[in-house]
Amino acid sequence: MSLKWTDSLEIAIQLDEAHPDVDPRYVNFVDLRKWTMALDEFEDDPEHSGERILEAIQMAWLEERE
Repeated sequence: MSLKWTDSLEIAIQLDEAHPDVDPRYVNFVDLRKWTMALDEFEDDPEHSGERILEAIQMAWLEERE
């Protein structure tokens, strides 16, 4: 399964597993974008990410944590 920017919940789950010591509330979008693109299953155009997509990933990560 390959991940796209729109797979915010699955991305959030994988980010939570990859960065268990990180509080998603304090992750800046530059790092969030970099970490998302570094996920093994991520295969999407880096140019397709924007603030709204990164916000959705961050919110999904927060919900996953709770």
